[in-house]
Amino acid sequence: MDKKLIWHKVLSNKKELPEGRVKTVTANHKGICLTHYKGKFSALDNRCPHQGGPLGEGSIENGMLRCPWHGWDYDPCTGLAPGGHDDFGIETFAVKEENESIFVGVEEEVPHDTTVSDIMVETMVNWGVNKVFGMVGHSNLGFADAMRRQEEKGNLNFYGIRHEGAASFAASAYGKLTGKPAACFSIAGPGATNMYTGLWDAKVDRAPILALTGQVKTQVVGTGNFQEVDLVQGFNSVAAFNQRVQSDSQHAELMTLAIKHAILKRDVSHLTFPDEVQETKAKSNSKAQSPKNRITSLDIAPPIDAVNDAIALIKKAKRPVIIMGHGAKGHKKAVVKFAERLNAAVVTTFKGKGLIADSHPLGGGVLGRSGTPIASWFMNEADLLIVFGASFSSHTGITPKKPIIQIDFDPLALSKFHQVEVAVWGEISRTLDIFNSELKGQINTEDQTNEIAERWVIWKAEKQKRLLETSDKGISSIAIFEAMNKLTPENAVMCVDVGNNAYSFGRYFEPTNQDFLMSGYLGSIGFALPAAIGAWAAVGDSRPVIAVAGDGGICQYLAEITILVKYKMPVKLIIINNNELGKISKEQRAGEFDVWQTTLSNPNFSEFAISCGAWGKRVTKQGDLESAFKELYSQPNAAVLEIMADANFI
Repeated sequence: MDKKLIWHKVLSNKKELPEGRVKTVTANHKGICLTHYKGKFSALDNRCPHQGGPLGEGSIENGMLRCPWHGWDYDPCTGLAPGGHDDFGIETFAVKEENESIFVGVEEEVPHDTTVSDIMVETMVNWGVNKVFGMVGHSNLGFADAMRRQEEKGNLNFYGIRHEGAASFAASAYGKLTGKPAACFSIAGPGATNMYTGLWDAKVDRAPILALTGQVKTQVVGTGNFQEVDLVQGFNSVAAFNQRVQSDSQHAELMTLAIKHAILKRDVSHLTFPDEVQETKAKSNSKAQSPKNRITSLDIAPPIDAVNDAIALIKKAKRPVIIMGHGAKGHKKAVVKFAERLNAAVVTTFKGKGLIADSHPLGGGVLGRSGTPIASWFMNEADLLIVFGASFSSHTGITPKKPIIQIDFDPLALSKFHQVEVAVWGEISRTLDIFNSELKGQINTEDQTNEIAERWVIWKAEKQKRLLETSDKGISSIAIFEAMNKLTPENAVMCVDVGNNAYSFGRYFEPTNQDFLMSGYLGSIGFALPAAIGAWAAVGDSRPVIAVAGDGGICQYLAEITILVKYKMPVKLIIINNNELGKISKEQRAGEFDVWQTTLSNPNFSEFAISCGAWGKRVTKQGDLESAFKELYSQPNAAVLEIMADANFI
């Protein structure tokens, strides 16, 4: 039976295509080369049969339509090749004129056949991976089309970023905040390699993430084809699960295993899809999978011997101090409740900043290079350190000279750099339930709350002295963060870059109930703005999202401000502009080197933000800070506050 012909308007006015010209138009999904030759409008398949060149971008020369890629000629009305080569003719389509408009008739489209990509994307969505950051391109179009279908059903959100590195940082931040994987998505070759830094950020900070990359067609792999990179080999060092999808793979199972590895190992999973595989029709018995009965509870109880040893040390302690790292994020309420029972001071690593409020009677701030003298004081005066979910980095500087009980879900993290007195392998909340049960009121610790309050008085007095130190070159960091202390929403998600802005943030900003995201172990410049995109994808408009970056970091992904505008993300971006890579200058001086190549030539970031469609404002005077922050936080949409600072006042 003949298929129904559907007419599509391709020109509103035929004058849009002058005599002797051609152009590409679309009739439903069909690409058409529309020609106007000898007074006649004709419609040809837009793909040259040689290599698929777009005929609508060609020209009519000597009465022949010439392909712009390789110069093959065709009759502009009939589509026939010269010399009677019928096998190289081009399909033509019916054309009609109505009221000065041009219509092309194409047959009614057949229903979509389920593809390999459909099965894998549906499996991904079933597992809860429904946020994807990336860039659509020529070697991932089949998979992108499957995601489009899921997005149209309301099952998935895709955010088209400006640089694939921003996509992987956004997905990394999403994993750090939620504990669940998001996906980053790219083409083959350079798109995939651009994601590499953000994937390493996720890996070393133990954030689950799924990387999805296009690949050149299987038949040209190994020939040095355009944009061909061996992505399986290239991702071997960063991905815990790393596979190329083939046409006869177990497609739903591959996606399931990729996501399981990301979740259970808190690591990177990577799948790469050759171009032709993405559009391969799925087998009739292929079905998407779900997590039902495919993943176990991680509620691990610690070994009884480790519990007994830990309890014995706790019972003897008079001045225990609790240290919380980022790994304790999901258990912070249980840890704080345990600290209250012990009357123990609680300090955090920099990555763990905000897990206890500085205003809490037991809160001692951040330990280490980005921290406060309060935290280091209590660590040095302790007779026992109880460490939850911390990695013992040199940046934090947890002393090995004190007795240590270390609790972690990862057995490889226990006693990683040196021996500890008691290593406890277990899920933190489960372990604390057992600790509380075993202690049974046998606690003889000192009440440290008065001493904590005294140390805060000393530190705040010191901060007041620093506030009085001003400069004609710009505003001091402490003034910036003191203003933020007064005005920043208590439930904000705050994304921090690296550099002096991060050091000052760790030292001077006093958290209440905020969450903090940073590039911890990798320490990658440029993290803050892409991370804010990932954070907003996680929380939407339910919480404020704030990014803090220096002028060095923000320029890495400055164009992503346009993504905030496009997707109506009301992120508030604070840029501390001192026209210098200030931390590097400081390191050069500390190493007794000459300060060299650290000055920066910057745009006016507030004006740039306005040109992108965001709100922007620049502050040059300390007295204007509070009013500027009030204005920033009151903006309903994306907004940028640029603060001119002095690199030497950190």
